[in-house]
Amino acid sequence: MYLPPHDPHVDDPMRFKPLFRIHLMERKAATVECMYGHKGPHHGHIQIVKKDEFSTKCNQTDHHRMSGGRQEEFRTWLREEWGRTLEDIFHEHMQELILMKFIYTSQYDNCLTYRRIYLPPSHPDDLIKPGLFKGTYGSHGLEIVMLSFHGRRARGTKITGDPNIPAGQQTVEIDLRHRIQLPDLENQRNFNELSRIVLEVRERVRQEQQEGGHEAGEGRGRQGPRESQPSPAQPRAEAPSKGPDGTPGEDGGEPGDAVAVAEQPAQCGQGQPFVLPVGVSSRNEDYPRTCRMCFYGTGLIAGHGFTSPERTPGVFILFDEDRFGFVWLELKSFSLYSRVQATFRNADAPSPQAFDEMLKNIQSLTS
Repeated sequence: MYLPPHDPHVDDPMRFKPLFRIHLMERKAATVECMYGHKGPHHGHIQIVKKDEFSTKCNQTDHHRMSGGRQEEFRTWLREEWGRTLEDIFHEHMQELILMKFIYTSQYDNCLTYRRIYLPPSHPDDLIKPGLFKGTYGSHGLEIVMLSFHGRRARGTKITGDPNIPAGQQTVEIDLRHRIQLPDLENQRNFNELSRIVLEVRERVRQEQQEGGHEAGEGRGRQGPRESQPSPAQPRAEAPSKGPDGTPGEDGGEPGDAVAVAEQPAQCGQGQPFVLPVGVSSRNEDYPRTCRMCFYGTGLIAGHGFTSPERTPGVFILFDEDRFGFVWLELKSFSLYSRVQATFRNADAPSPQAFDEMLKNIQSLTS
């Protein structure tokens, strides 16, 4: 199992944890061993369910128990998974979320079903190379998100989830047709100014959708008004997000006339100064202070148990080839994403259609 680094160190490498192993014997025989727990390898079982799917089962779950009971198990899990002790966590809401995650994940005792996922296909016109990213999600810690491009839209799909937004759901969607021009550095600190910019863009998006000028869903089809712009891969202007845990939302906007923004020179290619507005929380204060460009987007937020999900406006900020951010406007929160540098062999989708089908399948598991 690949685990994200400890929160909030989003640029640290992924962690690796063995869950089971197959020990090959003579005469084509083999034994399966569960690696879960702290008492060494013990008897397990693996079953091939169907193509691209298998299940694991531990036959000796007593090996997962600790002498100090659930309290010791929880403290050990907290130290290993979060790099903290219970005394380090003062925020009551965060304590509640961490306890929920422990109860949810530990109840399965390594009896799990695995389904294959593909890495997203890439195209020369993509804004950056698609792939897996580690992202900060407030009290939920770090989660893994898959960034993929679909015509004039980009999507961030959760590969790992939390009590609010489960894996498979589309955490952010970026509208690459609506660039956001950031104000000067001093005005970037003003949350009300950012909010005004973003909400203006949201209103324009709604109007275009009502007029039929905006394509729905996949972002494919004819272009809407003001879309005779360069490919999103070409630098141009820039701009300044209830969330997955009640964290981010999303959105994007521009101050004033969109046409004027579209005609501005490509200053962003060299990088524009960037700072978070006062009042916007961030798990990691060590975020980049320059960005290439920004776009309007929306973020998925929900209550515990994925109740009352809704998409809210925000801003997608491209920092460089390996990092981007999202300001969740409604939550006044910022998520920083850093590329997973691990190499996964034989993980490419056989076709764009196969990748799209996989996205639909993993989303349907938790919808």
